[in-house]
Amino acid sequence: MTFLPEFGSTLYTLLAFVVALSVIVAIHEYGHYIIGRVSGIKAEVFSLGFGPVLFSRVDKHGTRWQFAALPFGGYVKFLGDADPASAGSDGDAIRAMSAKDRRATMQGAPLWARAATVAAGPVFNFILSTVLFAVLLFARGDVAEPMTVGAMRPLPAVAGAPQQPDLRAGDEIRAIGGVAVPAFSDSAAMAQFGDSLPKAPVIDYDIARDGQTMTVPGPYPYPPVITQLSPNSAAYDIGLENGDVITAIDGAPIFSFEQLKTSVEASSGAPLLLDVWRPDTEEALKFALTPRRVDEPNPAGGFRTEWRIGIAGGMAFELATTRVGVFESIQGGLIQTWQVILSSLSGLYHIATGAISSCNMTGPIGIAKTSGAMASQGVVSFVWFVAALSTGVGLLNLFPVPVLDGGHLVFHAYEAVTGRPPSDRALRVLMFAGLTIVLGVMLFALTNDVFCP
Repeated sequence: MTFLPEFGSTLYTLLAFVVALSVIVAIHEYGHYIIGRVSGIKAEVFSLGFGPVLFSRVDKHGTRWQFAALPFGGYVKFLGDADPASAGSDGDAIRAMSAKDRRATMQGAPLWARAATVAAGPVFNFILSTVLFAVLLFARGDVAEPMTVGAMRPLPAVAGAPQQPDLRAGDEIRAIGGVAVPAFSDSAAMAQFGDSLPKAPVIDYDIARDGQTMTVPGPYPYPPVITQLSPNSAAYDIGLENGDVITAIDGAPIFSFEQLKTSVEASSGAPLLLDVWRPDTEEALKFALTPRRVDEPNPAGGFRTEWRIGIAGGMAFELATTRVGVFESIQGGLIQTWQVILSSLSGLYHIATGAISSCNMTGPIGIAKTSGAMASQGVVSFVWFVAALSTGVGLLNLFPVPVLDGGHLVFHAYEAVTGRPPSDRALRVLMFAGLTIVLGVMLFALTNDVFCP
């Protein structure tokens, strides 16, 4: 029954996708709902999912809260809306209402109330992202200064190295290989520090321990260990795992992540044979993989294309951390959300101009695969993915395309300038055009999911 593992993997991926999407959609639609209610607009239905209703109840405000059978979205239907997308109004019903009831409709509410209600969905997505990023930062903490060993990572034995490296948890590291350790906050100095280290599998550490200074041997500080896997990457697809240590490439031993990176970049896409040490079983394994071309953002802006296998490295030991305050965590969450927005906009611009491959745009299948991959790497990775995806959903909904929230805000801006909303005929034409654009982009992204490597 060989199909069972694949079926189980598919089910896990689908479940992770539904959980991620449901959280993001629920927050988005709740933003519309709560700001609408505060603004005096009545919500008739709050639905998580589409299709046949599985469960519902009506609250004291007269809103029916429901779960539907197809958990791939949701909506809020306000009083007077002709459909769940708020793409039109039920004119006959609105004309038959009293002035008081008409004020409770989306169409009869003041312009400020309508605009605030529409904008609230994307804003709540950004709030969700900020909160999740802040929670992760608060829980993880910040790197302690000076550099301090939190715990040693399991690494394979290296010729010439002591059986048990004398580095221990709590050791403050003053220098490595005679090179003084700079502050982590100085990124330029840290980069120069890494380049200046002696290239050897065993290296001396100048440390402070229990009030005494000493020199002890230890492993190269940046070994070829996998601390994070990119979803749908070459490394992920062949079954490499977090914690794996790559000990050789095409039979040539390596001891640093830089050696691995150099070999991958120099491969020009040719297959590589990796010797891998797996800490859970202490097995020596072999994997063959082919690096893939990846478009990566430059720190100074723009993108560059490199050969990658889809892994991130780390130090030979886990770094000790210090607590981060609530205010600093929120500030960090805001910065991370803003960085995701800028990166997304830059990526879309470079796809549109042909500077990078259009395969960087993924659709529902790609997002679902990424959901499962991130969930398989643990709660922290999955929460980070939900936060990033929520930012993307909020940003997408702000695009000035009819049927999206951004399109509705453009209509409201037109009304604010001219003193009247667009005509019903113009709205119908624009909504049809917007729907065509959205469906076209979705089809393009879905095609990428199927045909892009």
